[in-house]
Amino acid sequence: MDKALAGLDRNKDPEHLIEQLMDQYGEHVKKLAYTYVKDWAIAEDVTQEVFISVYKNLHRFRGDASYKTWIYKIAMNKSKDAIKSRFLRPKKLLTKLQNQKEVYEPSAEHHVFDNIGDIKLSEAVLMLPVKYREVIMLFYYEGLKLEEIQAVTKLNLSTIKTRLRRAKSMLRDLYEEGVKHG
Repeated sequence: MDKALAGLDRNKDPEHLIEQLMDQYGEHVKKLAYTYVKDWAIAEDVTQEVFISVYKNLHRFRGDASYKTWIYKIAMNKSKDAIKSRFLRPKKLLTKLQNQKEVYEPSAEHHVFDNIGDIKLSEAVLMLPVKYREVIMLFYYEGLKLEEIQAVTKLNLSTIKTRLRRAKSMLRDLYEEGVKHG
């Protein structure tokens, strides 16, 4: 169980627990969702769906994994559902809403990868196919161990290692290509 949340009894005070989970993992979930849907508004909606699902299913959490792993698994599934749904298709409406914003906002890549510091690398990560992007994000950005990634993705450990290796190779190529042309 997560150290910061270890003292909470999920059956005793679920509202307090969900608040703490949202405080601790909300931004990470939104950033993870963004790596799938590549749209901040949709990533925020996915994040809300994730925590609604977490709240509704707190009674089912067995404690076999950490809250973090459990929440990331839900986030990945909700993000993949959003990609498949028709929800991503009305781009005109999203563009119209974005144009009505009065305040300048830095690019999405700046928000997602503000800790990485290299926008070219960030752009290369976002260009990876989802199956490679997710292992890179979970391993490097979220700091999950291979076993935790296995619990979240339900992939074999060897598959995760292979995807990490291939993703790093693809990243190297994309990054070098971006440096040459950027």
